[in-house]
Amino acid sequence: MAIDPNSGFCSQSRTFHSLRPNVPLPPPSQPLSLTNYFLSLLPAAATATSTAALIDSETDCHLSYSVLLRQIKSLASSLQSLTPLSKGHVALILTPTSLHVPVLYLSLLSLGVTISPANPIGSPSEVTHQVQLTKPAIAFATSATAAKIPAHEIPFGTILLDSPQFLSMLESDSEPRRVEVSQSELAAILFSSGTTGRVKGVLLTHANMIALIGGFWHLRQEMEDDSHPVSLFTLPLFHVFGFFMLVRALAVGETLVLMRRFDLEGMLRAVEKYRITYMPVSPPLVVALAKSPVVKRYDLSSLRLLGSGGAPLGKEVAENFQARFPNVEILQGYGLTESGGGAARMIGPDEAKRHGSVGRLAEKMEAKIVDPVTGEALSPGQKGELWLRGPTIMKGYVGDDKATAETLDPEGWLKTGDLCYFDSDGYLFIVDRLKELIKYKAYQVPPAELEHILHTNPEIADAAVIPYPDEDAGQIPLAFVVRKPGSNITAAQVMEFVAKQVAPYKKIRRVSFINSIPKSPAGKILRRELVDQALSSGASKL
Repeated sequence: MAIDPNSGFCSQSRTFHSLRPNVPLPPPSQPLSLTNYFLSLLPAAATATSTAALIDSETDCHLSYSVLLRQIKSLASSLQSLTPLSKGHVALILTPTSLHVPVLYLSLLSLGVTISPANPIGSPSEVTHQVQLTKPAIAFATSATAAKIPAHEIPFGTILLDSPQFLSMLESDSEPRRVEVSQSELAAILFSSGTTGRVKGVLLTHANMIALIGGFWHLRQEMEDDSHPVSLFTLPLFHVFGFFMLVRALAVGETLVLMRRFDLEGMLRAVEKYRITYMPVSPPLVVALAKSPVVKRYDLSSLRLLGSGGAPLGKEVAENFQARFPNVEILQGYGLTESGGGAARMIGPDEAKRHGSVGRLAEKMEAKIVDPVTGEALSPGQKGELWLRGPTIMKGYVGDDKATAETLDPEGWLKTGDLCYFDSDGYLFIVDRLKELIKYKAYQVPPAELEHILHTNPEIADAAVIPYPDEDAGQIPLAFVVRKPGSNITAAQVMEFVAKQVAPYKKIRRVSFINSIPKSPAGKILRRELVDQALSSGASKL
């Protein structure tokens, strides 16, 4: 099979192959939980010293690696002795970020219990929908979130992480009974962001997560100096990006600073105070760092690296950021909850220079670019729907065979719903979500392209573009714009700014000013909410 060494494309099978080195993974038949795999990777130096594994940025409370490992064991032992919980059960986790969450995740995973973390600010009806999908045997919450859980549907009840009972469970002296967990068993049911419909529960196995973490661990980039990496997490831990980045950081022995809730100044204070070297972020945060005047008040000189994911990052945004932070590298990545998070990413400074790309295919991953109309697999440089296949791809959706069959084909290909192309060097470029393309007359207009242009305007703090129904054209691009404080930019000026930079069919034809753009915890624009807003009475005032 002739594979092009530059692009990874095989012209016979019409498939792109990863150009990354092959990563050694444990044999699939070997019983192994994600927790035990994490413990096998953890550098001995991390546990031998008092290195902090976790720090709560709000309270400055530190948890060393040795205490973290002790608490994981204690909690596992307590859960075995105090609850009927056993392998194969599902645990709903509805709690804000805290030092207890990583302990809880790794403890449950070591017992073969499937974790299902949900958004703690979800509405009671959303939480009920998630409970009905995943059928948890037990729930973990806090006194602030517990009321949202339909108690009668949780057979073993709810344990509160801010209760004396839970704290005492972290202090058990007895060793947990060993549980043999097969890699093919379910590790997590994570909820897809639901930007285009109701959330779905994505089934991920221990093998999926082991392949993902193994790839990061074996191909990790050493920092330029020998200093100890300190990461700051503004990411929610219930989201796939937060979940796998959490396990990745612990597996390499980093110190991880957790933020309970995001606010820009709080994050900047934490970077200065803890000398943060690395942050996984979503694109809106890169925009804020590049544009916000507040940033200048803080010492961010320790920062070396940002990992950007969750949504495409525009070339101009990356360049503006680079101009302000010449010593900080942005490494982009791409993945879906359905691909376990990582499907493509950048490694090292040379790849980071490819602004606009999300990097190259992750290790052991294959891809196709498929024409959405003809179903034909396309060559480098041609745009189509991205299909992925590899060891991190989900098992399916919980309780939704129809959606599983529509998304996973019989050969194991995941249809991502993203319009993409690979260039001749094997770099992946995301054009937009197929479902979000605006159909203007006979043309297709990608909202992301127009959003990237709007972000380059110094008077615009944030923007989102959606389709708006039009009698003549079918749909027209409508921009929701957040003005910078003190700006009086008009709708006409916004439209003219974009019109100068795009083909006539891509022009923005309506503008609505708004206080903030609704986004998911991962930074994805919630277009559904904006479409509803535009179609409701407000649209007549546009």
